[in-house]
Amino acid sequence: MGEGQHDVPDAALGELNALDLLAERAVETGDDAAFGTALAALLQVVRDRGAPLADDVLKPSDLVLPPADATVDEVRHLFDGDGLVPG
Repeated sequence: MGEGQHDVPDAALGELNALDLLAERAVETGDDAAFGTALAALLQVVRDRGAPLADDVLKPSDLVLPPADATVDEVRHLFDGDGLVPG
């Protein structure tokens, strides 16, 4: 959210899922510090491995990450038992 869309290769899914699990555990325990670390790592993988889409391109998204400064309380509703990353 707030950084535009990126096309992330399927090869990054394993890494994203591992970080998503850390974020989900942090949300479950209410650990804002651990969540912030996991979210920062998720966002960095998307930035590093994904290709930014042009501002005038809008495609359906499989994954929407919260902003880097999000807190556990702000994102708790996004975790429905599957985490942020589908798959």
